[in-house]
Amino acid sequence: MVKAMPIPPPGFDELSAEEKLDYVQSLWDRLSASPEEVPVPEWHKQIVNERFAAYRANPDAGKTWEQVQVSIQHKLSITSPNPSLIDPAA
Repeated sequence: MVKAMPIPPPGFDELSAEEKLDYVQSLWDRLSASPEEVPVPEWHKQIVNERFAAYRANPDAGKTWEQVQVSIQHKLSITSPNPSLIDPAA
């Protein structure tokens, strides 16, 4: 049986935004260390199956990673004054 935890955990609301993000990152790091223990909901599996079926029905409908990357970079250059969001080397 899963032990119920208070949400948010005691003291969480008193943390700064940066400390809250650090806390959440720490939780994620612990979860991702053992991905085989993280249950996958049935609705996630259903979506994956639907997307595989759509791909098999029309494998040329998607875009390459390079096309997606260029599209994202273009959108960021239009909406972001921060060039480091577009090019990490900037």
